[in-house]
Amino acid sequence: MFRSLTPARGRPGRPSGTAVALAAGLAVLVAGPTAAAASPPASADAQPVVTRAALDPALVAGRGADVDFLEQEAENARTNGEIIGPDRAAYTLPAEASGRRAVRLTPGEYVEFVLPSAANGITVRYSIPDAPQGGGITAPLRVAVNGKHLRTMTLTSQYSWLYNQYPFTNDPQAGLLHPDWWITECQCVPSATTPYPSIDKPFRPTHFYDEQRLLLGRTYRAGDKVRLTAPPGSAAAWTVIDLLDSELVAPPHVRLLAANVLAFGADPTGRRDSADALDRAIAFARRAHLKVYIPPGTYQVNRHIIVDDVTIEGAGNWYTTIKGREVALPTPAPDGSVHTGVGFYGRDAADGGSRNVHLSGFAIEGDVRERIDTDQVNAIGGAMSDSTIDGLYLHHTKAGLWFDGPMRNVRVTNNIIVDQIADALNFHTGVTDSLVSHNFVRNTGDDGLAMWSEKTANARNTFDHNTVQSPTLANGIAIYGGTDTTVSHNLVADPVREGSGLHAGARFGAEPFTGHLRFTNNTTARAGTYELNWNIGLGAIWVFALDRSIETPIEVTGDAYLDNTYNAIMLVSDWPVKDLYSISDARFRDVRVDGTGTSVVSARAAGSASFANVDARNVGAVGVNNCGSFHFTPAGSEFTLTDLGDNDGGWLAPWLLPNTITCDDRPPVSPPPPPAQW
Repeated sequence: MFRSLTPARGRPGRPSGTAVALAAGLAVLVAGPTAAAASPPASADAQPVVTRAALDPALVAGRGADVDFLEQEAENARTNGEIIGPDRAAYTLPAEASGRRAVRLTPGEYVEFVLPSAANGITVRYSIPDAPQGGGITAPLRVAVNGKHLRTMTLTSQYSWLYNQYPFTNDPQAGLLHPDWWITECQCVPSATTPYPSIDKPFRPTHFYDEQRLLLGRTYRAGDKVRLTAPPGSAAAWTVIDLLDSELVAPPHVRLLAANVLAFGADPTGRRDSADALDRAIAFARRAHLKVYIPPGTYQVNRHIIVDDVTIEGAGNWYTTIKGREVALPTPAPDGSVHTGVGFYGRDAADGGSRNVHLSGFAIEGDVRERIDTDQVNAIGGAMSDSTIDGLYLHHTKAGLWFDGPMRNVRVTNNIIVDQIADALNFHTGVTDSLVSHNFVRNTGDDGLAMWSEKTANARNTFDHNTVQSPTLANGIAIYGGTDTTVSHNLVADPVREGSGLHAGARFGAEPFTGHLRFTNNTTARAGTYELNWNIGLGAIWVFALDRSIETPIEVTGDAYLDNTYNAIMLVSDWPVKDLYSISDARFRDVRVDGTGTSVVSARAAGSASFANVDARNVGAVGVNNCGSFHFTPAGSEFTLTDLGDNDGGWLAPWLLPNTITCDDRPPVSPPPPPAQW
């Protein structure tokens, strides 16, 4: 979600432990990551540990995207490096790692994974330092299989390392971008503070990780050992390895009867620009009623390819890559863009939009290194009705898919969307009757998946069976207004700051929630994050009434909230509008809460919620932290809870009902134990 909010200060109070950790985290990043402990070498016959979002897969069965790869966390592998983490404080390398731990290698050190299944392709998620003045560096990483050197990957930090306040900068030495904003670090507005506070640099470093894929050249068997080594003499003082994904990549897809882009002058070596050749192939395919086929290769495209009533297929997203540079425009475009870059765009909705567009089987590699919200430098954009986006790999663009409606009936399925500066996907303005399913999202710089009903309501849309990991800002899945919305069977893990796992927000000028809003059978892990501007912890799922009251029923059924840093459930309004807006009908049923740093429910608004068969264990504080709208009346809180029965674990005790004030504005945090089978 693109945002330009001036931070609003929450309830006054003592600095939290997290605020102290933030300052410590800044020091860690200036000097390079510190190691928590050395990992003892595993035995030679160590078995691979396969996880999903750093969890035992049994804990998330039936939730999240079906993917072709198997995840192995580096901290579970054999290494002579050092494990960093766990840590959930923003601006630290462990906090942005999957599972909040990773392995730090100095030159000469390695981490070795045992393949759990046959594989011919790997993905390495890593971080290396930034250049002292920003802009990134490159460094080698040696890949060996069964002791034999196979390839040397060239890692880069050119697409990592953002700093400062929204919308961020690439300059680690920059002063405050908004000195008139209240900031947690000094509990002040710097420009209104005398003497001016000392602000450490780099200020708020973030977005540390990137990932690369590598075809191994042959298929290796289960039990074979893949060793990643930071070689002696590397330009990187340290290399952090977060995880390895391994998979058996299918052979290239071939489409013989099609408009092959090679016949229209496209260059598969990437040396010459192929944008015009793609345009010619698309025009011919439409006249001849053929599909467009893009064979294996890397094709240079440095602008938008406009698509309408066309099917474009690649040989598979490991084989066909559309890659482009970000290009500065001589004058700003009417929409405010100052750059263009590689992307497939439907026509503007104002011009009727596009329809019957079908894109599949290729990768889009962008070149976006800074966040400029007016820029249209997304991998997929515009308006596309009656269309499908399937099996793409989207990397290094601003947003993976940003749809500006009105438009209807788009299916976004089986895509991998990683390392974005902003959202992975956003349904923006009047997107209806559409589905986002079985997509894998990791390392977005804003909401992973979002629906934003700005000016025109989205309606009858579903986010189902998606996996969202490690958004460095904002939420895993966020719904901003709209009608008849369903969020189901998703897996969200490791949000870092200023957002959390699942979110419903009456904010950003969105149209009201109407009809139904359903969160069904989702799982979050290590959510419930720290909200920087308020200096408090959020819930794994949080509902926010900022622009208006939320009166439509919010139905949460079958969710599981695992290992919550703070609260599992939060219902909140902002301090300036707490007496204007409320959340009147939240319904929680058949929910499991396994571990909270603070409470199961945090109520910081007027309104009501009901609970039936909501079971909780390993709760760090009082089950319900009920502040209401902070008037502390003799009649009790302005937020009422209804016990509909079978709420096990003692968290919803009779003395808390219906509206006992139990307000601790910033309660101490008790880290929960790891989640386990219920």
